[in-house]
Amino acid sequence: MADRDMSQGEAAYAQLLAAIRVGDYAPGDRLRETDVADRLNLSRTPVREALRRLETDGIVEHRPRLGAVIRQLSHAELVELYEMRIVLERTAAEMAAKHAAAAEIDALRDLNSTMSKSSPAEAAALNQDFHRGIYLATRNRFLLDAARALNNALMLMGPTTLADKQRIEVVTAQHDDILTAIAARDSAAAGEAAEAHLQTSLRYRLKVLAR
Repeated sequence: MADRDMSQGEAAYAQLLAAIRVGDYAPGDRLRETDVADRLNLSRTPVREALRRLETDGIVEHRPRLGAVIRQLSHAELVELYEMRIVLERTAAEMAAKHAAAAEIDALRDLNSTMSKSSPAEAAALNQDFHRGIYLATRNRFLLDAARALNNALMLMGPTTLADKQRIEVVTAQHDDILTAIAARDSAAAGEAAEAHLQTSLRYRLKVLAR
């Protein structure tokens, strides 16, 4: 029975984490045990276990009279997060320029091209795949581990900034700049393009936050 409960708890955690990652639940949303259990078709015990684990991960916080709520990043935390993303993604682009295989670059170009023609929801998923592809092309497991450590915080940024076609065009154009530098094996240019891309994203997020 304990093993069964443990497996259900793991399943609840994985499903709830996936739902937060794709935006089914957003920062500030209240997570009622009964509602989540009904949605995931699970009993309340594994859901309660999953919520406790998400609280340990820093994704969920417990608020008086509300219960479990998905944590929202403050203005300062958002800036700090982007500072770390800039360090990591600049390094990733520089290393990808040295190590990426031609086939990987071609695959990233195809992915970015598909993203440019996609809906905002589809583009958001492809955008995650694009950045993951850059990290994989570095051939550096420690950099990959550092990027994964930021994943929980990235989920707390809220809805994607890819809200319309114009924004998608800006992002995919900046992706093209990164890929052009990587293909040319120009590490410095790749790093600069990656940093410029994230600075643009940070400015956009802060503008949305100020509304």
